[in-house]
Amino acid sequence: MKHLTTAGRILFALPFGVMGLNHFLMYDHVVGIASTFIPGGGWTVIIAGLALIAACISILLKKFIQISCLLLALLLLIFILTIHLPALFDPDPAKFNFAFFGLFTNLALMGASLFIAGVYGEKEEKG
Repeated sequence: MKHLTTAGRILFALPFGVMGLNHFLMYDHVVGIASTFIPGGGWTVIIAGLALIAACISILLKKFIQISCLLLALLLLIFILTIHLPALFDPDPAKFNFAFFGLFTNLALMGASLFIAGVYGEKEEKG
C-alpha cells in the first residue's frame, strides 16, 4: 500500500511542476489567459508559477506537505474565482469550454490537495 501512496503523491505533484514551468516558458500565453482585473499583471503569473513549482518540490520531497497543499488549494481556488468563473460568462464557446473543464479540473485538484493536507496533517500530529 505504501508504494501506491508514494506513486500517487508523485503523480499528483509532477503536473504542478510542469504547470509552474509553463508559466515561464509560455509566459505570453498565460498572461493572455489571466483576467484583466487580477492585480500585478505579469508579476502574478510569475508568482503563481513559482508557487506551483514550490508546491511540487515540497510534495516530492515530503517537506511541509500540509502547509504546501493548503496553500496550493488556496491558489487553485483563486484560479477558479478569477479565471474560470468569469470565463463561463464569455459568449465565445471556446472560452466557455476551457472555463468549464478548467473549473472542474481545478475543483478536483483542490479536493485532492485538501485530502493530502489532511492525511499528512494527521501523520505529523501522530509523530
